[in-house]
Amino acid sequence: QVQLVESGGGSVQAGDSLRLSCAYSGRTFSSYVMGWFRQVPGKEREFVATISRGGGNSYYADSVKGRFTISRDNAKNTVYLHMSSLKPEDTAVYYCAASTSYDLASGSDWYNYWGQGTQVTVSS
Repeated sequence: QVQLVESGGGSVQAGDSLRLSCAYSGRTFSSYVMGWFRQVPGKEREFVATISRGGGNSYYADSVKGRFTISRDNAKNTVYLHMSSLKPEDTAVYYCAASTSYDLASGSDWYNYWGQGTQVTVSS
């Protein structure tokens, strides 16, 4: 049984940085492509970033490119999302997800398992 637990969310000021963590438990972590998504009430879940199984490749949404960095530590079964230069429009619930996809995946349909989410609030 795969479980994903996000942590690290909170309330920050615009321009601040925050690091989200997602702890994985279950089958071999390194067999999954990992991703981060976010959602605000009344809107569809939005892709943020994805990272390959070994961590060597990543892909970002244009809205976060250059400000967010996804990384993973396969020895610790954890994926991270380092967010810098945060903007009020980054306010959302952030979810991590695991995919059995062979390659990087930006579509939510590719993901098999989801965490419960962590709230990030950025005030101006």
